[in-house]
Amino acid sequence: MIKILRKDRWSPYLVGTGIGMLSWVTFAWMNKTLGVSTTMVRAAGAMESVVAKSHVESNAYFVKYLGTALEPKPVFEWQFALVVMLFFGALLAAKLAGSKFEEQVPGLWAWRFGSSKWIRYLGAFLGGVILLFGARMAGGCTSGHGISGALQLAVSSWAFFLSMIVGGAITAFIIFGKGGRDHV
Repeated sequence: MIKILRKDRWSPYLVGTGIGMLSWVTFAWMNKTLGVSTTMVRAAGAMESVVAKSHVESNAYFVKYLGTALEPKPVFEWQFALVVMLFFGALLAAKLAGSKFEEQVPGLWAWRFGSSKWIRYLGAFLGGVILLFGARMAGGCTSGHGISGALQLAVSSWAFFLSMIVGGAITAFIIFGKGGRDHV
């Protein structure tokens, strides 16, 4: 078992099976689906409530996920733990594999935008913000729609997932053009 954990790349079939089994567990024992973007909504609402509690409690979107003063919902729950453990799981996997890969600016990015790591970080951050905004508009994220929704054969999840793939391909073409394929 330890030998498998020390590989640089894990089998997508093994990982997919593990995620599927985790989904079964969350469905069966918690009556919940896998997803992580709601954690960001809860965290944003909790932080905002420190300075504007009445605004958060009058906002229907935040009330849906945080509740009210009379009927509060937890900010830190199993989904928050999942988000935190995703980071630690990735760190543990990298350590077990002895990963030394430290690329900060991929070659394709450097070809198009230069080698500044701060511009790369800003681009990655802004891309994440846009993806999270889109995920909340779609009512879920890639894990919520792409894993849990797709497992349930939800049409909205398949539409989201296909739109994300097509949108990603179009965006990559707009940003990098045909010349990008020569700089991968």
